[in-house]
Amino acid sequence: MNEIINDKQGSRFVLDVDGLEVYVLYAEDKETIDLYSTYTPPQLRGQGLAEKVVLAAFEYAKEKNFKVIPSCWYVRKFLDKHIEYQNISI
Repeated sequence: MNEIINDKQGSRFVLDVDGLEVYVLYAEDKETIDLYSTYTPPQLRGQGLAEKVVLAAFEYAKEKNFKVIPSCWYVRKFLDKHIEYQNISI
């Protein structure tokens, strides 16, 4: 499994799987990070890859003491499953 990269220039956390990208787009300011769109190519869906990418974004937010704005439906679904991150979401 390749590592998840924080592509700050592209404002996304991305995982490259054989040339296909799984990513979550974000907008960051001094105190918050808005996770507003998640994408997994159809042929890679159902493997838990988006979950890994969103997890990396939450870990980044935790390290920076950011609050997470879960604008994306998938990120909200992630929070239902990972209640340990609810305390840093708005």
